Amino acid sequence: MNKRNEQLLQIVNQRKKIEVNELADLLQVSKVTIRKDLTQLEDRGLLQRQHGFAIINNPNDLKFRLAQNYDVKRQIAQAAAATVQDNETIMIESGSTCALMAEELAKANQHVTIITISFFIANYVRDYPNIRVNVLGGEYQPDSQVAVGPLTKAMLANFHTDKLFVGTDGFDAHFGFYSNDIMRADTVQAMADNADNTIILTDSSKFDAKSTVRQLSLDQVNTVITDTDISTTLQQRLISHDIRTQLVETHA
Repeated sequence: MNKRNEQLLQIVNQRKKIEVNELADLLQVSKVTIRKDLTQLEDRGLLQRQHGFAIINNPNDLKFRLAQNYDVKRQIAQAAAATVQDNETIMIESGSTCALMAEELAKANQHVTIITISFFIANYVRDYPNIRVNVLGGEYQPDSQVAVGPLTKAMLANFHTDKLFVGTDGFDAHFGFYSNDIMRADTVQAMADNADNTIILTDSSKFDAKSTVRQLSLDQVNTVITDTDISTTLQQRLISHDIRTQLVETHA
């Protein structure tokens, strides 16, 4: 995504609904150029076009979350993808940053096998023949587009990987990482039990977010990849639990 598209996406996210003609004026480009940019962003599911307007996606949709803090998430995804070797098999849980990471691996033409509970991620990289995806079955959650529950955990027993990449919904300095859903949190625990290294991918805003269900304790996490807006206090908290913290710049 080029810089203009990133600016365009940021404006739409802030305004929620904006006329295409106004976007062209704000970005000082022609209406033809703006329409091409909007088509590209709509094709990627990052926004919608409707009767001469650009609008944000439904806040309950995964595509909406994908568009929030997009540039930072993309940089975190790139850093995570750089840790994966060609022909490696990895586990990826779900979430917007994890989806972008899968896409980064695909675009780099790496041959990677992904084991995931996320139908969204499987669909996101469906056009890349170099990426092989094994989607675990189970109880389907339509909002998050993941499989969870006893059947999923039973299938996980057949797999073991070096790396597991996980998103998160919130953080507590005393316990660790939180989820908004008890079934997803339970499934993540099972995934972590079948991986040597658990890597959290999250933009720094999640460290200020409150959530309800314990997902992974600090002692269960090996690495956190986030952005430079995380506080020094929280960085020290992670380091005190022997968690490697990799920071990406918040601006391209």
